[in-house]
Amino acid sequence: MNREITRETLSVFEKAFDSDRANRVAMNAATKNGVNNAAVRAESAREMRHTFNISLEQGEITNQKQSGRCWMFAALNTMRFRVMKKLGLKTFELSQNYTLFYDKLEKSNYFLESILETLDEPTNGRLIAYLLSSPLGDGGQWDMFVNLVEKYGVVPKEIMPETVASSSTRELVGYLTEKLREFACTLRTAHQAGAPMEALRAQKDEMLRTIYNMLCIALGKPPVTFDFEADTPNGFVRDLGITPQDFFKKYVDMDLSQYISLINAPTADKPYGKTYTVAFLGNVKEGRPVKYLNLPIEALKDAAIAQMQDGEPVWFGCDVGKRSVRDSGVMDLDALDLETLFSTKFTMNKAQRLDYGQSLMTHAMVFQGVNLDENGRPNRWRVENSWGKDAGHNGYYIMSDAWFDEYMYQVVVNKKYLTEEQRAAFEQAPITLEPWDPMGSLATLR
Repeated sequence: MNREITRETLSVFEKAFDSDRANRVAMNAATKNGVNNAAVRAESAREMRHTFNISLEQGEITNQKQSGRCWMFAALNTMRFRVMKKLGLKTFELSQNYTLFYDKLEKSNYFLESILETLDEPTNGRLIAYLLSSPLGDGGQWDMFVNLVEKYGVVPKEIMPETVASSSTRELVGYLTEKLREFACTLRTAHQAGAPMEALRAQKDEMLRTIYNMLCIALGKPPVTFDFEADTPNGFVRDLGITPQDFFKKYVDMDLSQYISLINAPTADKPYGKTYTVAFLGNVKEGRPVKYLNLPIEALKDAAIAQMQDGEPVWFGCDVGKRSVRDSGVMDLDALDLETLFSTKFTMNKAQRLDYGQSLMTHAMVFQGVNLDENGRPNRWRVENSWGKDAGHNGYYIMSDAWFDEYMYQVVVNKKYLTEEQRAAFEQAPITLEPWDPMGSLATLR
């Protein structure tokens, strides 16, 4: 057998391709319309109906625009739901720019502290290369968002509205990344020259002041206090000089300590019933670490359904780009007939896709409903996205239960919806995963 591709090999391939009429039809369709459009099943829209026997009412759809803040938008969407319910409002938004500001500032500190913790690691080693690859990208995790809210609170969107830089973060992230890599170089070079840790930390403080200035210029200054006013069905509300922390306590009124992350990672290295964390993953240095409880997929479904039955939405993380149609908002294993288009089967299972880098969590959204069949089991899920009302069905996606099985990785629920055994399992000390483990992925798709 030849080790290289020869002209004779190509000739054989070409003749075999041309001999099958289906190949020519598929080529014409895909080259003209793109692969996914050519593979869309016409029956998909009929089979995936936007009707649900558990459906929560939410305000106007949000839009993260050209930013990777899906995890932040999804978390704030679960929280604005509570504000709207409390005040009787039809729609309401919390400021995504406010939490973005502090996430960037805290991630900068977290990165620089990680550099100080790894001063003796080789610059060309895997760990330093990993830390330098994305010092403060847009992505995040539920526990990281909790850390921001517990430290800084939240504010209405009108108090700190979007800016050009918050709606399209690429430029700002690029310049902040450049500065942080420069700062990492400065700190490591000073350490190699014998500078004591006290001097390095003094340098770090000056570095953070630079980052703070850059954030203020691009995003605006976050408020320390503000006046909240709202015209509600129950009368006019006015709260003068309220802090973001007190606004969260009074109007969101959510005990974040009770909400935990359940994951489904069916790989051999992550037994079910164990908890996991990820090294060097976080934003607020003194905040709670990212922590997951790994459970079978049916446990994630049961907890999510129970929470929605009690009238509360569910934050979740998935691999949204797999087997989904963005325009129609359909996530279903049969949405695209790729096997017919390409005349080949895709055979990896969920564990294999994780192990071989074919899938991981890329996007966070919110469950706002589910359809249960005659046996009380789910067959489709109602998904609130943050890509504006033109994506999907007025901003909502629909997920088949089979898609949930294969590409759902994380849900966040109140502990009370777990069994006693599951709650006890969550209290275990977590097993620490490597920074590059697929369960360390951040929701960042825009």
